[in-house]
Amino acid sequence: MTKIGTSLATAMLMAAGTGVHAGEATKASFGQTPDGKEVTVVTLTNGHGMTAKILSLGAALYALDVPDRNGKPADIVLGYPDLKGTFAKPQYFGDTVGRYANRIAKGRFTLDGKAYSVPVNDGPNSLHGGKVGFDKVVWTVDKVTSGARPSVTLTYVSPDGDQGYPGKLTATATYAIDDKNELTIEYTATTDAPTIVNITNHTYWNLAGEGSGSVMDQRLTIAGDAYLPTDATAIPTGEIRNVAGTVFDFRKAKPIGRDIRDAKEQQLVFGRGYDHNWVISRKEAAQPREVARVSDPKSGRVLSLWSAQPGLQFYSGNFLDGTTSGKSGGIYRQGDAFALEPQLFPDTPNQPAFGSARLAPGQTYRNVMVYKFSVE
Repeated sequence: MTKIGTSLATAMLMAAGTGVHAGEATKASFGQTPDGKEVTVVTLTNGHGMTAKILSLGAALYALDVPDRNGKPADIVLGYPDLKGTFAKPQYFGDTVGRYANRIAKGRFTLDGKAYSVPVNDGPNSLHGGKVGFDKVVWTVDKVTSGARPSVTLTYVSPDGDQGYPGKLTATATYAIDDKNELTIEYTATTDAPTIVNITNHTYWNLAGEGSGSVMDQRLTIAGDAYLPTDATAIPTGEIRNVAGTVFDFRKAKPIGRDIRDAKEQQLVFGRGYDHNWVISRKEAAQPREVARVSDPKSGRVLSLWSAQPGLQFYSGNFLDGTTSGKSGGIYRQGDAFALEPQLFPDTPNQPAFGSARLAPGQTYRNVMVYKFSVE
């Protein structure tokens, strides 16, 4: 294991008993891909009970230890114990997903008058960038930094035509933690030709602890007055529907599972639960604001998610089917985790009313998400 140096001044302060907690960043090997590429794990610690582990495969959040109300840390993100499961049955655990996160109808879109096709890998549609999206490639670990805000920056260069997308896209993913137990993930991308971009993180959360069972009693708030209904293949119909009076109303905190089995709601039948995009705003905000909050009565952990993105995909772990054994040896079943993914609206390239996913040369795509942890 290689330790990335803590400054001498900080180390001396710690030794003097001043109470300063220096963050640390270390990196080590996590194994190899089937084709022999080395996979690196970077571990970030803040001295306040938070530890994050990031894999170069998929620029993924592999683990996140956060203290409960009694100060006892536990890993609260789902994942495989090793790379074997990742390749045998990919499920986007903690992954960076792109170039276009979420779905593109029938794997087709038009940009600047030219038609493009991308791989279909989710029924009739393209999901999370196609068959070999950002989650299935090894990113380069560019920078690892210790100190008050330990961080890691990873880079992936997606060549022109990769998975059918135009333009050479250079993407970065930066993970950082601080002494307030906040995790920040920042994605950026630049291109040498017009293209479409929508990058987000697909962590599966369970605030009671990975492998601890159902999240249906965990209480969710979403700061959205509307959501996007879908067809049976999970493509938005184009309607922006008010949540008032529906099972999609999370404007006040309620247990995730309270209404999830309401068979009268066709949208829940289509998704086998919640797998929909909430409309936080009609366009990107100037600064991140709180878009969701989740609390776990059992552990006392609270997650507050901040983002400037217009959309938030909420997924209630509907396709966890009891065939996956996780890091702690437990079996993941339906409803054992949730995902909250800040992003542009699904299928935006085919639905102009949703805005634009276009990125041109000279522009920088950016998606910053801040996960603030506390206890109650």
